Amino acid sequence: MNNLSLVKNFPSSFIFGTATSSYQIEGNKYGGCGKSIWDDFARKKLNGIDGLNACNHYEYFEEDIKLIKGLGFNAYRFSFSWPRLFPENNNDINMDGVDFYKRLLDKILESDLEPFPTLYHWDLPVRFSKIEGWENKDTCKRFAEFSYFISQQYGDLFKKIATVNEPWCVSWLSHYLGEHAPGKQNLKSAVSTMHNILLAHGLSVEALKTNNSHEIGIVLNNQYGEPLDQKEENLNATKLFDSIHNRWFSDAIFKGTYPELALSVLGDYLPKNYDNDLIVISHPLKWIGLNYYTRSIIKYHKSEDGINYKTLRGSLKKTDMDWEYFPEGLSYFIKRINKEYNDKIPIYITENGMANDDKLNSKEEVDDDDRIEFFDLHLKEILKCLREGLTVKGYFAWSLLDNYEWAFGYTKRFGLVYVDFDNFNRIPKKSYYEFSKYLI
Repeated sequence: MNNLSLVKNFPSSFIFGTATSSYQIEGNKYGGCGKSIWDDFARKKLNGIDGLNACNHYEYFEEDIKLIKGLGFNAYRFSFSWPRLFPENNNDINMDGVDFYKRLLDKILESDLEPFPTLYHWDLPVRFSKIEGWENKDTCKRFAEFSYFISQQYGDLFKKIATVNEPWCVSWLSHYLGEHAPGKQNLKSAVSTMHNILLAHGLSVEALKTNNSHEIGIVLNNQYGEPLDQKEENLNATKLFDSIHNRWFSDAIFKGTYPELALSVLGDYLPKNYDNDLIVISHPLKWIGLNYYTRSIIKYHKSEDGINYKTLRGSLKKTDMDWEYFPEGLSYFIKRINKEYNDKIPIYITENGMANDDKLNSKEEVDDDDRIEFFDLHLKEILKCLREGLTVKGYFAWSLLDNYEWAFGYTKRFGLVYVDFDNFNRIPKKSYYEFSKYLI
């Protein structure tokens, strides 16, 4: 029988929390929120299935905070919505949005939870599409201004803050693979965005530091690459995958360089004098966030643009996203951060979870034993790392609620809490009660 009794073995100082993002749960029809690039993408590519209602967290946030407290968790990771705060332009503030986040933060603190806000979790205001979004350095400057505003407005209500969530998704997934907004498939767009989203991070760090002594981090999404076999071409393809997906971002942040292997393919598309930006990108951080879900099997695949690999799925047990259970990858990346980059920096597992084909049973309950197994396997890897003296300080389960799962709409359920999207009823799943059993 799956259970999470191992959480009792974690240090008392270890943070357990859960995570969400603004566009996925808030509902942008409420409170004067403006449009983001995801509204545009949903209209063009997803038959209009968007975050208009989502989970209506805007009106149900107090209930949601009570759910987090009921789990026994002691932290909540959420994101600010840029289009909610500045719906029409970069200057006119939506006071309803300002008030919403004030009430949210007050409720988090009142509930004795630690807020872990993120400045950018993908909902770029749609107006930036006119200047090519993150392909334009001007967007980076506007993001720094937005960061300063958040610090000025709410900086006394939180300690830790993340600048950007998953820069690989913002850039490669969205501008080369085209699977996320804005849905481009262009290597030049991808590379300029890979650089600029990191520059935006660096400028954000500078802006935050001018206003407050925040503990600033960034959230990276690492994915383990496993070669199809030991043929040299597949081994080399795996190194290229790792260089683009993982090392591009961590090397820039920790070392102020880009990996040579990635540069050999992508370097021609970088802006002139990009090295100067790397000085800004590599400002020291107080902590690092790691999102981890799965592995990819990497096979050599000749491509005209030099991206000579393709990703496959293996034969391990899979989630409803067709992602394999591969918990060993989580400890691999924890060790990489500590042993290759910084052996002192606090590491927070800012997202880890799985989509399951959850259904309400006749008792209006959700039995999600597979999710309990998934959490158990990954938490065991973290415990191993802690016993080796590695600097893991917290774990955030993704996600609190079933929500708008980006290009999959409402078809993939990641939540500890089941959401009926017709009436917004929240029903805690078995995994929710399993955590609370050992944490309360």
